Amino acid sequence: MNSHSEEEQRMISVEDPALREQIYVHTVYNEIAPHFSHTRYKQWPIVEEFLKSRTLGSIGLDVGCGNGKYLGANKNVYIIGSDRSDQLVNLAYTNNSKIQSFSDTLVADGLKLPHFGNSFDFVISIAVIHHFSTPERRIEAIKHIISKLNVGGEALIYVWALEQQNSRRGWKEGMPQDILVPWVLQKNKKKKNRNDEDQEGTQEEEPETKMRYYHLYKKGELEENAEAAGAEVVRNGYERDNWWAVIKRK
Repeated sequence: MNSHSEEEQRMISVEDPALREQIYVHTVYNEIAPHFSHTRYKQWPIVEEFLKSRTLGSIGLDVGCGNGKYLGANKNVYIIGSDRSDQLVNLAYTNNSKIQSFSDTLVADGLKLPHFGNSFDFVISIAVIHHFSTPERRIEAIKHIISKLNVGGEALIYVWALEQQNSRRGWKEGMPQDILVPWVLQKNKKKKNRNDEDQEGTQEEEPETKMRYYHLYKKGELEENAEAAGAEVVRNGYERDNWWAVIKRK
């Protein structure tokens, strides 16, 4: 299937992958941050289990923490959450201040994390790697995560799956893997102006659609990327239309 929408053609024409991600990932998430955060509040079971199984006093990273919903999952560990979106980091800070989680937050690029290498016991990166727009950058992002771990440290990574034929999206093997996914941003209602005598009540602003870049991972691809990054795959699986893998620094 080689057909692309007009917007996807524009995306493909942006040759610099970093610029492509700036336009179709980072800018979009800053614009939709509050609306996006309202839809992201429930912790996924495998992620929660991974975090709660960490030993007392462990130190970890949440790379691409979004609104910080996992930062308080285990109050016996210390987690530094980072995201490229400053708007999401602000929400993560606010949300975790309310529950007094043992965590900190900062703005950081997933390919340029400011932390020392060989310093962390665990990392999670949930629904992040699929936003890097070339195979090389996806592998480099995993390699960068692994570099922050102590030897033997583990990282849990989630990515969107291509195989979603049972979901409302209906994606399946053979369909394009590099796509734009719409986010419909609902606008607030505008109050009626006193001079608008022909109108009654409130006016609804037209919703705005923002397009986000995703690479849909096919079965086995995440494990291939992890091994190319020099990691050992400990276990893997499929959950909620995502492929996941726990990988270890050798």
